[in-house]
Amino acid sequence: MMTSQEVVTVYEAMVGITEQMVQAAESSDWDRLVELEQACAAYTRQLKASEPTLALAGDNRERKVRAIRQMLDDDRRIRDLTMPWMAQLSALISNSGNQRRVSHAYGG
Repeated sequence: MMTSQEVVTVYEAMVGITEQMVQAAESSDWDRLVELEQACAAYTRQLKASEPTLALAGDNRERKVRAIRQMLDDDRRIRDLTMPWMAQLSALISNSGNQRRVSHAYGG
C-alpha cells in the first residue's frame, strides 16, 4: 500500500507526463504520444493497485486535486489537438476503402 505522500508524488508525475503528451500532440509526434499514454497508464495501474482507501487530508489532498485538474485540462487540450487528425485519418481510410470497392466492382 502506498503512503499519502507516494500517492501525491505519482499524481504529480502523471501531470508531467500529460504535459509532455500535450507537447507531443502539438508537434504531431503521434508515436511519442502513444509512448507517453502507455507510461501514464502504468501509473494509473499502480494507483489502482496500491492507493490507500482512506481519503487524503490537508496539503496532500489539495496537491492531488490540483494534479487531477491539470491532467483534465491537459486531456482536453490533447483531444482538441488529436480529434481533427483522427477525423482526417478516418476520412482517408474511408476514401481508400471506397476506392478499393469501386476498383473491385469495375475491374480496375
